[in-house]
Order: sequence, then structure tokens, then C-alpha cells
Amino acid sequence: MRNQNPVVIGVSTNDGLSGSLENIGKLLNRKNYYFIPFKQDNPITKPNSLVFDKNYIIPAIEMAAEREQIQPILT
Repeated sequence: MRNQNPVVIGVSTNDGLSGSLENIGKLLNRKNYYFIPFKQDNPITKPNSLVFDKNYIIPAIEMAAEREQIQPILT
């Protein structure tokens, strides 16, 4: 962080749509933090769970190196 390098985050949590949502939102608004697109894990059995989409790992890292957030963040 001291050198202003990008930080790429892959969200994977069981409480992403409840307790962790506030912290995820704060990170979304911070400079140099970039997210791998994520989605709801299983809305029926895990209604608050989020997991990153593994198909976007490399593209998210490449775009973060260019200081761009891959879109859409929610898949």
C-alpha cells in the first residue's frame, strides 16, 4: 500500500450480504483496491454467501495493473 500498488480482492464469505457487506462497500470506494467479479453463491441454501468468479481472476489482475476495475463487479 505504501508504494500505491493495486490490491486485488477475491470475495468469498458466508456473510457477504449481511455482516461483511459494510466492509466490502468501504473497500469498493477505496483507491487501489480492485475486485474480482463476484456473485451470490447459492441463494436458496446460502442466502448471504458471496463467492468470486474464478473465470475473471486473470482479467481482473490485468485490469488492476492498468488501474481499472473490471466490470461488472456483480455477475
